[in-house]
Amino acid sequence: MHPHPLIDEILGLYSVQLDKDHQRYRNHAQRVYLACRQLDPDPQREVRYAIAAAFHDIGIWTDDTFDYLAPSVRESRRFLEARGMEGMSEEVGAMIEWHHKVSRFEGDAWPTVEIFRRADLVDVSMQWKTFGIPKPALAAMVQAYPYLGFHGFLLRRGLRHFCSIRCALCQCSGDNIKKGPS
Repeated sequence: MHPHPLIDEILGLYSVQLDKDHQRYRNHAQRVYLACRQLDPDPQREVRYAIAAAFHDIGIWTDDTFDYLAPSVRESRRFLEARGMEGMSEEVGAMIEWHHKVSRFEGDAWPTVEIFRRADLVDVSMQWKTFGIPKPALAAMVQAYPYLGFHGFLLRRGLRHFCSIRCALCQCSGDNIKKGPS
């Protein structure tokens, strides 16, 4: 189980935005990356997985939103362009854009999209869904990169987002919902 240093390099660029969530998001990104490598050990794809792992949820912090897929794709493209790696932009963008798809990704162009979707689901489900990753490997991921309340953070942010949307049935703006700790 080896982390990818590019993840830390990328997240270092966002340390101000990530603030107190830096370590828990870093751990999530490393766990997702490691799950990708368990599901697809091809070394030619590891950089793509590392970049997608670092950026896939970053829009939560850069744009302060739970509608974060487009901002996350945007940030990944900026990074890839600045590095002269534009050739990966579409694939990495698709990995980020489709990582919440509930069912299998059917596109043939990039098997990385489906692998990344599965890897994120392994982590978000707290390893309830494993896609065949061996239990010792899963345990090693969490031991090396503990959850640190990441899943609770996602639930609170998601609830805050949904409660802030004006409800068509009750005309509630969600303003009276207590924000709670983030």
